[in-house]
Amino acid sequence: MKDLKGLFEHQLKDLHSAESQLVNALPKMAQKASNSKLKDAFEDHLKETKDHKQRLEDICNELNVKPTGEKCKAMEGLIKEAEGFMDEADNDDVMDAGLIAEAQRVEHYEISGYGTAVRYAKELGHSDIASKLQKTLDEEYNADNKLDKLAEHRLNEKAK
Repeated sequence: MKDLKGLFEHQLKDLHSAESQLVNALPKMAQKASNSKLKDAFEDHLKETKDHKQRLEDICNELNVKPTGEKCKAMEGLIKEAEGFMDEADNDDVMDAGLIAEAQRVEHYEISGYGTAVRYAKELGHSDIASKLQKTLDEEYNADNKLDKLAEHRLNEKAK
């Protein structure tokens, strides 16, 4: 990475790896959730995550960049941490509250990554690509807000 273009391409590959890993992790989280609204939130976000991955592939194709070749170690760690939690939770209410916490860590990581990618795209003059990345960023914020509402309006209270 010698310039912003190289750094931007690295970010896109890292995000692609993160989304790919998340496609595999979200079904496990949905399976562990006992609350139907939380289960639905994970299943809905799985569909979005597949769209995010495809959007990144389209962007990389447009830039003539191979989207693979990077391993997002941060997402790998976040998923490993979530899997560890899922093995330790003792009851359904604690599982649901903890799943929200783990999922929000993932969302916050993605929000950070997409925010950076949007900024880089704009600085490199890729306004069309910046708009596509902004759409994903907005969807990540919405997923985080949905999880917030689930936690605040019931699940954390039940875990007490």
